[in-house]
Amino acid sequence: MNTVLNKNQTLLARQPIFDRQLKVIAYELLYRGDDGDDAVFLDGDQATCEVLLNSYTSICDKGTMKRVPAFINLTRDLIIQQSIPKALRKQVVLEILEDIEIDDELLAAVRKLREDGFRIALDDYVYHESHDPLLKLVNIVKVDILQLNNEQIREHIKILTPFNVTLLAEKIENVEQLYECVDLGFKLFQGHFLSKPQLVKGKKISGNSIALMQLVQEIQKPNITANDIESLIIRDPVLTYKLLRIVNSAAYSLVRKVESLNQAIVMLGMEQVKKWATLIALSSNQDKPEELSRSLLARGRMCELLAEAMGYDNSSSYFMVGMMSEINALLDVEMAELLEQIPLHDDIKTAISSRAGRMGMVLEATMAYEHGEWDRLGEFNINDTLYESAYRQGIQWAQEAMQALNDDS
Repeated sequence: MNTVLNKNQTLLARQPIFDRQLKVIAYELLYRGDDGDDAVFLDGDQATCEVLLNSYTSICDKGTMKRVPAFINLTRDLIIQQSIPKALRKQVVLEILEDIEIDDELLAAVRKLREDGFRIALDDYVYHESHDPLLKLVNIVKVDILQLNNEQIREHIKILTPFNVTLLAEKIENVEQLYECVDLGFKLFQGHFLSKPQLVKGKKISGNSIALMQLVQEIQKPNITANDIESLIIRDPVLTYKLLRIVNSAAYSLVRKVESLNQAIVMLGMEQVKKWATLIALSSNQDKPEELSRSLLARGRMCELLAEAMGYDNSSSYFMVGMMSEINALLDVEMAELLEQIPLHDDIKTAISSRAGRMGMVLEATMAYEHGEWDRLGEFNINDTLYESAYRQGIQWAQEAMQALNDDS
């Protein structure tokens, strides 16, 4: 088992930042360089920086690809030395960490960054009157709601409002905290709250979702044929239409249109049909933010890629484990009840519910990477050089999948 990560490996993950409509407006990049410092890759080659930013800040929103900014933590040296390429000023928001010493040298450097067109944020902020000169220079203040009680948060909002800064609530852990922060007046939100379902007692999965899950279960049978799959899918007109639309989308760049369901199944292949059927089931809940479906897709693909790279059998099951790992947040049903309702193999259910077995281990490793828990990666029996590539490819696949699903061409 690996205990020390490769020193030459770049570790980079991302966490979404939302507006009040739960649309992603930026990603914070979670980074650890060779020496454990924050995102110092910005003082390197500009082309490398842009490749990283393109990979981690492209997003498919309702079928349209767009770029969102990256929030990046800076060391004091990077701020003072003005090492960030000016060409990136539209792509990044520079975060000043809470423990950086505020003096005349720092204020002058921040003022110069603002003059150059950079946006500045204060991270994990707790107010002190000595910070007033810096507050006049920044655009965004990130308030760690776990450090403060409600009364303290209200007092911070009252104090910070005259500085004309955008307030971001960070480390939101559940939906109740999110609603509280909306009511308090925050404009932006960050945390792991999307993975926490808003429970509705006794709620059952919709019949359509169960039918799709049953289809996924049937497709896993080893001897199933394209004709068998066609007979199952054709019972659902919506699923039939969406699969045909996906195959004919720009993502597949076909010379001619596919007109029959059987053609679509042959074109996609068994594994792709299984993935798309699951994706359509996930996307059927329109009142949930796209980011939740997107993150589950990326997680599933990363689990699958890690399994393939490690030579594990039945890598498609790893995709299902990742994809279904937090589907309870999409359906607002407790995971234990949900696993009783959907027809998945027992080993997949066990991996999801208790992180047991090899599939559970891969899921746990994938989620640790997503959350930037770099020190945990050595706990897992996975080659440490595989993580970044699998993570990035997972994000790219999820983008393409979301785009194809929404492509009306």
